[in-house]
Amino acid sequence: MFFNTKNEGTYIIAEAADQHFGSLDNAFELINGAKSAGANCIKFQHHLPDEEMLPDVPMSDNFDQPLYEFLKENAFTIEQHKEVKSYCEDIGIQYLCTPFSLKAAEELLEINVEFFKIGSGEMTDTPTIAAIADMGLPMIVSTGMSTFEEIDRTYNLLDSKNIKFALMNCTSEYPPVYEDINLKVITEMQARYPNATIGHSDHTGDLVTSYGAVALGAKIIEKHIILDKSVNAPDQKVSIDLNELNELVKNIRNLEKASGNEKKVNLRESSIRDWAFRSLVSLRKIKKGEEISQDMIWSKRPGTGIPAHKMNEIIGKIAVKDIENNTLINWEDLN
Repeated sequence: MFFNTKNEGTYIIAEAADQHFGSLDNAFELINGAKSAGANCIKFQHHLPDEEMLPDVPMSDNFDQPLYEFLKENAFTIEQHKEVKSYCEDIGIQYLCTPFSLKAAEELLEINVEFFKIGSGEMTDTPTIAAIADMGLPMIVSTGMSTFEEIDRTYNLLDSKNIKFALMNCTSEYPPVYEDINLKVITEMQARYPNATIGHSDHTGDLVTSYGAVALGAKIIEKHIILDKSVNAPDQKVSIDLNELNELVKNIRNLEKASGNEKKVNLRESSIRDWAFRSLVSLRKIKKGEEISQDMIWSKRPGTGIPAHKMNEIIGKIAVKDIENNTLINWEDLN
């Protein structure tokens, strides 16, 4: 399956976006880094600027060049995306791409993509969402900047299309303040959208909230990556480098290992029980024939004698032999 079910691990998407700056060599380096780190997938973006925006679209405050100009200079053509996809297949990492217009999606369909990722800015564009959904491929949709009512509308649309789909908790700030992340929205989405896989698209510049999302049950993590964090780029402030991606994947896999729900005495705990638990011991010398009273006994380590919780069963019994001071009491010492 293209993203995980309840029985599979977290599906980790390395979002390369357009941080290749129009260079296939940069794209291949990002792909190699994502594969080496253990990410499941690397995602790019397919922009046809004149199909998705007006030339004078207001500038975002996360970059100092108008986005239209940047994309005109750096966006890959569909032929370049085809080469990128082929390289991903050659080295064994899944290729994913976000179309930012219906025409971009149609071009991606022609190169046999397996599924689509829809960004937060297109989440409320139900005509385009519906047209892409009609292509019959699975979809992952981010939900930044949206209300529950707006997400409800898109969820109901996708649910009616009989396709597999995921919804991503997301905060569309670059980067966001922690107070705006609202990770527990993930659990709200799990309950509210039962037919969708719920994930988290993380725009922070570190790894903390991605771990929190996994702990809360996010099945997909999407994280922006960049080759050099010092290079000025539209997603620079929300990106991690390849070393950090390696750390992210490693720690998510460790977190998965630690996320069981079975409470038991593990094999490696058994020997620790022997010295760490408490047993009943004498607080003074107890003579043969004396009745055991509370002031004669208390609990101390190790846990190899009569367990401390049996204290009330010991009080009132008779010593059948002398018991030295500060000594473990055994059942055979008593009648």
